[in-house]
Amino acid sequence: MADTKACLKRVERLRALMGERGYDAVIIRNNPDLRWLTGAERTFDDETAHTAFITADGLWLHTDSRYYGTFLERMGDDSGWTIDMDIVSPAWWAAQRVLATKSRVVAVEDSLDLAFFDAFRRECNKASVDCLNPRMHDDIADKLRVVKDEEELALLRRAQEITDDAYDHICGYIKPGLTEQQIRVELETYMLTHGADSISFDSIIASGPNGANPHAQPGERKVQKGDMIVMDYGAGYHDYHADMTRTVVLGEPTEEQQKVYDVVRLTNETCAAAIHPGVIGKDMQDLAVKVISDAGYGDYFKHGLGHGVGLQIHERPNLGRTYDKPCPLGSVVTDEPGIYLPGKFGIRLEDTGVITEDGYKPFGRSSHDLRVIDC
Repeated sequence: MADTKACLKRVERLRALMGERGYDAVIIRNNPDLRWLTGAERTFDDETAHTAFITADGLWLHTDSRYYGTFLERMGDDSGWTIDMDIVSPAWWAAQRVLATKSRVVAVEDSLDLAFFDAFRRECNKASVDCLNPRMHDDIADKLRVVKDEEELALLRRAQEITDDAYDHICGYIKPGLTEQQIRVELETYMLTHGADSISFDSIIASGPNGANPHAQPGERKVQKGDMIVMDYGAGYHDYHADMTRTVVLGEPTEEQQKVYDVVRLTNETCAAAIHPGVIGKDMQDLAVKVISDAGYGDYFKHGLGHGVGLQIHERPNLGRTYDKPCPLGSVVTDEPGIYLPGKFGIRLEDTGVITEDGYKPFGRSSHDLRVIDC
């Protein structure tokens, strides 16, 4: 059941933004934003099947029969939303809400599909409704969802607990001769049978030279003694995501493997100590690049240091070279430097945590020590 008080506070934050911008109403069809506002957990999927219409004193949600009962169950009687499943086009439905509420300035999301937008304009014209349609510029994701409330943080911490437990399990499972795909299946099965209700994304299990590709997909390569194994994965819990990477070694590491691992760990921990409310994302990227470059591996780290995590596995803010905005108090970001040596191995160390008044606080408990798998 949704936390009605938390959801209504989110609605009020949106309404305050609407008031600042002079909007009479907002139309929302982006599923993560709808999940955030309604609290209807485990209801949304990959289909764009829902339309919300929000004014200063009204909340309406249009869906269809596949979801209607679930919305009623998950949102409860005191949600404040009027939900219907009228068999009409979403565009016609939205235009009728504009007409009924006499809204003149109606905002839509940047992510709104063009087909809906064009149909909505046509339906407004048919109904002789004259409303302006300024773009919202993704304000919900950029200005509202970026700061996590206590309910969201609790769900993210639970997702991380499951992810940490899976790490302990998989380290006891890995042995020479298993394929990357077998390890992936075991890892994901463990999460789904120990509290997760989804997988955050397709898990990355990359052994030996495959680890030099940051987004390698697990295949039929069999892991062997001497391999570094990059494992990037996360549990999903009530629509919120964990994201963690640990790199383990089968047998004792070589001098080079240990040296590179130590540089990646130093980078992760140096950046974690520097993250604070208001830090500029690209400054953290620059810091990571400096630490790795000073160690002589600057050519082998090309991706961003981190990204926001929540209802989506990649959301604002991010710690990348083009993100020149401050990361606010209460935002959640990853810290994931890596070094990738072509033909040899790759190493990445990733945590997800929240930015507090006292700095960056990772959710996880998994150690930063290099885990040696006996074989």
